[in-house]
Amino acid sequence: MAETRAADHGEDSPGESRKERVDRELLELLNELRVALPGVQFLFAFLLVVPFQQGGDDLTDFQRDVYFVTLLAAAIATGLLIAPAAQHRVLFRQRDKENLLRRSHRSAFAGLIVLAIAICSAVLLVTDVVFDMTQAWVTAGVVAVLLGWWWIAVPYWQRGRKKQDDPGDG
Repeated sequence: MAETRAADHGEDSPGESRKERVDRELLELLNELRVALPGVQFLFAFLLVVPFQQGGDDLTDFQRDVYFVTLLAAAIATGLLIAPAAQHRVLFRQRDKENLLRRSHRSAFAGLIVLAIAICSAVLLVTDVVFDMTQAWVTAGVVAVLLGWWWIAVPYWQRGRKKQDDPGDG
């Protein structure tokens, strides 16, 4: 039972082999992406519909530019967050899960950074359209700080406080 609890919390299980650890970490990563993907896909779908709605001609050049950045960021985030599953499928049974895990980790992290850009840009755009430029920049800035804090600063701070696991163990 203790082994199951350790694996559930991303910790090494006693007697876990290197292959079992890589398999578990890849499964954990793919499960994490299942949580992030619906949000980015919803944002991307919404952005694809916006130009076809009434009022699109009323946007300022700034708002069009922000929309373009938001659309590109959402598209790139979608691609980066789907990449681990796509690579996993293409590389099925190639016996290279450890490298796949490293690439997938980098892709997922980059995807989350670009997703944060898309979210902040969407907030900037909508707040500028509904309210004003000053409120839009302040609101987008607050959202950026909160996402940076919870998605990057806190995990890296926590990571720095704990001993890093050696992938060669096990």
